[in-house]
Amino acid sequence: MSKMKTKSGAKKRFKITKTGKIKTHQVGKRHRLINNSPARTRDLRGMDALSVSETRRVKRWMPYGGGI
Repeated sequence: MSKMKTKSGAKKRFKITKTGKIKTHQVGKRHRLINNSPARTRDLRGMDALSVSETRRVKRWMPYGGGI
């Protein structure tokens, strides 16, 4: 049986932590930022953990851990 391939879009968007959680960039930081307060814009920096149901789906896309 051939090797399973990692979805290339998933390995660019998600990072798997050592404990198995999946982190991704927060949404809402691309455009129309003038409507947000400066505090809200600061809060959107960094990474955010996915929910359990989304984590299961993303792990199927990265069978070998997504290159960690």
